[in-house]
Amino acid sequence: MKRTRLGSLDVTAIGLGSAPLGGLFSPVSDADAEATLAAGWSAGIRFYDTAPLYGFGLAERRLGAFLRRQPRESYAISTKVGRLLRVPDGAAVEDDHYKGTPRERPVFDFSHDGVMRSVEESLVRLGLDRVDVLLVHDPDDHYDEAVGGAFRALERLRADGTIKAIGAGMNQSEMLVRFAEAVPVDCFLLAGRYTLLDQGALDALFPVCTAKNIGILLGGIYNSGILANPHMGAKFNYEDADPALVGRALALDELCRKHGTELKAAALQFCMAHPAVTVAVMGARNAAEVADNIAMSERKVPQAFWQELRARGLVDARAPLPGGA
Repeated sequence: MKRTRLGSLDVTAIGLGSAPLGGLFSPVSDADAEATLAAGWSAGIRFYDTAPLYGFGLAERRLGAFLRRQPRESYAISTKVGRLLRVPDGAAVEDDHYKGTPRERPVFDFSHDGVMRSVEESLVRLGLDRVDVLLVHDPDDHYDEAVGGAFRALERLRADGTIKAIGAGMNQSEMLVRFAEAVPVDCFLLAGRYTLLDQGALDALFPVCTAKNIGILLGGIYNSGILANPHMGAKFNYEDADPALVGRALALDELCRKHGTELKAAALQFCMAHPAVTVAVMGARNAAEVADNIAMSERKVPQAFWQELRARGLVDARAPLPGGA
């Protein structure tokens, strides 16, 4: 598998995201989680992303149980800070997104001390002595606390060699631009904001990241599923997609079919064609989805498809396309 540089780290250009292994939208069994991770490892994936939020600790525990059996220097792992997991008073409220989870629920905490506790607790759940990348997770309403607290803790951990890279993971690009200007970050995880349906990252984020040599870990490439299987009721940004978005996704699917290719292949290869994208982080809930993700990265997408995509104005004219179309 192609390898790339993320700061001082040598990583694979495709990573495995663990949100589905935390039961995103539907439960995942321990056996399926193990098979998913084994399939990713066998395919050559050596970058793994997780977070306390994903299944409220379940994804970290499952990923750690697998990675503890692998040579530590052979892979890189990122997790996130900004949410502490705590057992609520009374019964845990059922979550709209994660199913089959433990009783703990996330509590926002972007303070310096909260971040240090979060790292310690993640390492316990993972059963590892360190992680390689730490990301401030979804500080949408907590910019000042993130800069004054969370990033101060992350810079300290990077300075003493505890971690190799720091950044933020968000579903928006605007605040990431502000962080890029305010904090010496190494990378960002951007979810769903550079896809065949949304190229908002082209406006400011990708230019500033290119100028500052900030790596992009790109998640949400299928926009929560609508670019994997467009239909009414499909998800976009973790919620039911607007009919207009479904219509655009169906038009893209029709164009793919016209050129004898698959929408998932076009969606993934479109994202990986941008030089700012360092790692495509692909989620999977079973071994078949891992194999499919790898296959989509290699599936032939005709140049005629990319040319017609550009000619019809279905993507931003500034977006680079595979093969220079």
